[in-house]
Amino acid sequence: MAIPAPFLGEQARAEWLATRFSEIGLQRVETDEAGNVLGWLWAAHLPPESSGPLVVLSAHLDTVFPTETPLNPVVDGNRITAPGACDNCAGVAGMLGLARALVESKVELAAPLIFLGNVGEEGEGDLRGVRQLYSQSALAGRIAAHIVLDGAGADSAVTQALGSRRYRVTVTGPGGHSFTDAGTPNPIAALARALAVMWGTQLPEEPRTTLNLGTISGGTSVNSIPESAEATVEFRSTGTDELLRLEVALHRAVEDAVEQVNAQAKACSGQERGLLEYVIDKIGDRPAAQLPDDSPLLEAIRAVDRHLGLKTELRLGSTDANIPLSLGIPALSMGAGGEGGGAHTLAEWYSARDRETGLKRVLLLTLAMVEWAAKQ
Repeated sequence: MAIPAPFLGEQARAEWLATRFSEIGLQRVETDEAGNVLGWLWAAHLPPESSGPLVVLSAHLDTVFPTETPLNPVVDGNRITAPGACDNCAGVAGMLGLARALVESKVELAAPLIFLGNVGEEGEGDLRGVRQLYSQSALAGRIAAHIVLDGAGADSAVTQALGSRRYRVTVTGPGGHSFTDAGTPNPIAALARALAVMWGTQLPEEPRTTLNLGTISGGTSVNSIPESAEATVEFRSTGTDELLRLEVALHRAVEDAVEQVNAQAKACSGQERGLLEYVIDKIGDRPAAQLPDDSPLLEAIRAVDRHLGLKTELRLGSTDANIPLSLGIPALSMGAGGEGGGAHTLAEWYSARDRETGLKRVLLLTLAMVEWAAKQ
């Protein structure tokens, strides 16, 4: 079965997951306003209406591929090749496997465990599924720990959240004919000036910070003064202050460039009609944060490593864990075992070889955090 799950198009995959949750035997399976699918595993000694701490185990449903992308999965032994096979079908399948194991083993949990298939992790999704959970859900204040399953692997965990901010800059004007309306302010000229200024912005080595000019578009023909021009810009940093500094710099660069082009037009025509205007829309905002060295979640994963003979490498990344980490909630993102590659390409693949080690790692960590949550 191959179900597309693009940005804002995750519904079919969410419906499939809800059915699987119910078949496994999870309780109170529901889909929230954002499109997230939730299934509960109750603590044996607690009534369903209890309001104490709980743990979340999640995997994002969406992929980077548009609906029309041919999926055509190819299975060769324990390896599958298809867009999204690793990121994040591996995480979703791992979550389902763990849910089934816990239900069938009739394990008695010390605190409730929620399985979450969330939407909106990739690209312009801007973590909207997990944002919903923490900003508008009645569960938000109860979450004691959050473990994210994303992709393959059993040797690393993302514990430092890489912050990012993304913007769409749009400059508009009256447009016109390149000859008869010469002197009319040109949106592309203003936008190009602003982007050139941003590209020259000094970036610090620490905290590590990057700037990317992602897309630019505008105009209709070579002999037309365009009516609009648009560009997207992204900043990433491990430090929140740098993201704010670059946001201010972007606004200043665009404002200055538009004023300069407008001033040239007024000097030529003596009129103030038909000048350029601009809008800067924030289209993405992922907070930067880090799991503290003394976090109980780190203590638990080190204990799991000792038990399984593993050594987890702590990494930096931009994942669903950004949101709980920014709120001070113990969280990390980790693989669901196996191997994978080619992420975000049509040649993406996942192999289930030695997946059991990764799933044991996730299971033991989850149960350890459930025990810890029950004592909070």
